[in-house]
Amino acid sequence: MTPTTDTAPVQRSAVLERGALIAVGLAVVMAVALAAGARFGALLLVGLGFGITLEGLRFGFAGPWRAMIVRREPAGLLAQLVSIGLVAVVAFPLLAANTSELTGAHAPVGVAMIGGAFVFGICMQLVLGCGSGTLINAGSGNPVGAVALPFFAIGSFAGAYHIDWWIGLGTAPVVAFSGTSGLAITLLGLAAVAGMAIWLAAPGAARIPRRLWLAAIFVALFAVGNLVISGQPWGVVYGLGLWAAKGAQALGADLSASAFWAAPTNVERLGQSILTDVTSLTNLGLIGGALLVSLWRGGLSAGLPRLPALAWGVTIVAGFLLGYSSRLAFGCNVGAFFSGVSTGSLHGWVWFVAAFAGSYWGVRMRPALGLEARA
Repeated sequence: MTPTTDTAPVQRSAVLERGALIAVGLAVVMAVALAAGARFGALLLVGLGFGITLEGLRFGFAGPWRAMIVRREPAGLLAQLVSIGLVAVVAFPLLAANTSELTGAHAPVGVAMIGGAFVFGICMQLVLGCGSGTLINAGSGNPVGAVALPFFAIGSFAGAYHIDWWIGLGTAPVVAFSGTSGLAITLLGLAAVAGMAIWLAAPGAARIPRRLWLAAIFVALFAVGNLVISGQPWGVVYGLGLWAAKGAQALGADLSASAFWAAPTNVERLGQSILTDVTSLTNLGLIGGALLVSLWRGGLSAGLPRLPALAWGVTIVAGFLLGYSSRLAFGCNVGAFFSGVSTGSLHGWVWFVAAFAGSYWGVRMRPALGLEARA
């Protein structure tokens, strides 16, 4: 007779472990709500939702762009466009009806903005993570993401410190599409990009799998929730820069020489807890959500990839430049592209073109910089 193994205890243990994970996540949300207020607890919950969706359903930006560039597989990019369109359909009328309570992710197009988006596109392919992707990678235990994240934060702080000088190189007036006509322009633009991606796709590669449809819908729901609860669109970069600025201030740095960090609003935020900062909370949620999914699946990512010393040096530099360039570009894939386009900002479209061009070159730089892991 063949011996059998009783799997019931193992299954019960897994159920208990996963139940404990859910309980811990909800307990943290409740603790934040009690300490800072229900609104901030809700924002952390939204951030956890983002993190769980992005990690659990493998929805991102850097990877899908790489797939389109290298293999002409547009499914991930198409899912991004669908999600942006879903948010736009809700956000445009919300912004029009609540002009004093809600704001869009609107910014000017300028020399530094375009250059920053291009550099960001290069660097996000070097570390295989954009703003949200770096947070997700770090939360899931990815060593490259964990190394890049603190330098991203330092870069964001430094970029904000110098931003006035960069803006002085020249910017155009802010252009934001609004109303029914603005929504129509945005949806037509998204359809045009989707059509081009499908036209360029490899045979049979344009089908969006079910998990990406689900991810697109969930990300859109959480993005709308972020807008309604916080009064502003989903963002990433400011929160990371604020963390580094708080660290610099704690070490005795004088930030008054920076017009950005000396602005009254930012001085106030520097004096407050990060648990009352909108972007910080959703960033922490992204990390926590990715961590929960990784533990749910049985553990964090594997150990260090076999990369040469040069590659780790590139990761540090690229991480810093991700933060610096995204500050000059008024956001990353989330704050500039996703939130910018979905709330009608022209700069979101320009950012997308410049960053995608940068990604093209970033993909081609990886092998020369030793960033392709050896088996």
